[in-house]
Amino acid sequence: MKISTDGLILTEQTIKENDRLVTVLTRSNGIIRCFVKGAKLIKGKNCSSTQTLCYSRLSIYSGRDRYIIDDAEQIELFFELRNDIERLALAQYFCELAMNIIPEGSPADEYLSLILNSLYMLSRKSKPDLMVKAVYEMRLMTIAGFMPDLVCCENCKCYEAEKMYFLCGEGKLLCSSCYNGAADSLPLSKGALTAMRYSVFAEPKKLFSFSVSDGSLGQFADCAEQYLLTHSEKHFFNSLNFYKTVRTL
Repeated sequence: MKISTDGLILTEQTIKENDRLVTVLTRSNGIIRCFVKGAKLIKGKNCSSTQTLCYSRLSIYSGRDRYIIDDAEQIELFFELRNDIERLALAQYFCELAMNIIPEGSPADEYLSLILNSLYMLSRKSKPDLMVKAVYEMRLMTIAGFMPDLVCCENCKCYEAEKMYFLCGEGKLLCSSCYNGAADSLPLSKGALTAMRYSVFAEPKKLFSFSVSDGSLGQFADCAEQYLLTHSEKHFFNSLNFYKTVRTL
């Protein structure tokens, strides 16, 4: 059976001498793993279009127990990310999250659009890296079925206070009056809470159409990362650790 779809190459691995095994986030079939024959050859027709972070149109042969990419036409290479080690590390973290959270074998249009838009924002440097990271984390968890309850305080239904607290384990808010000192809670200023709400509720095309002050960005980023780590099956990501190391340096 032939599959014609577009997809983002998340990882690549050399097989034998000239072939590749790639993990692809496809629009039609979600996460799949495909063999690409002759992809390591410099003059191979699928050499550049099946490398990591390449977004391509794909012609895939689906056999009994494997997928084989017959042809790949490059759409976007995100070349700018390869010239910046910090942004490249963050892009690899996005890919690792995708492989661990996005289901296999199911249509993944919303997931694919999210990661492509996030990579685009990184490569164009139009928003702070931490903001792109936090938006990607919150929206990814929302699409995966882990949308937090950010409407109001869980107890008194207060919509907004000078300081509110986000309970990462429960995915709920408490205002400062109702706060009970929960161990997994993180503080949120008004700006950080607005950013959290926007990343969860905004229309996909307007997902990055907002700004957050430097003072609130740190809280937004901390809450988004901790929420993802709390609710994902894998609580440690090598690429996240590498990104933090590079960012510190």
